[in-house]
Amino acid sequence: MYLFLGQTTVIHTQDIIGIFDLDNTSTSRLTRQFLREAQKKGHVVEVSSEMPKSFVVCQEKNGTRVYLSQIAAATLKKRVGFLRELAEDS
Repeated sequence: MYLFLGQTTVIHTQDIIGIFDLDNTSTSRLTRQFLREAQKKGHVVEVSSEMPKSFVVCQEKNGTRVYLSQIAAATLKKRVGFLRELAEDS
């Protein structure tokens, strides 16, 4: 299944490591350091020019990617849950 992150960005749900609320997690020094390192390595993908509300960490063929999305983390988590329910019903 696929998850829509905004604009034209869609990812495989099986690649998702975690979905995080940017406001809540960016207060942590470790999270800020993780995001800073990912940015330096070129692993951050800005989904939209709008202010990001969440970030999604994925393990892809080329390594770890961090997607910054304008969609709230709670909304993305609900979508993943809905997609998994659909897959189970099939």
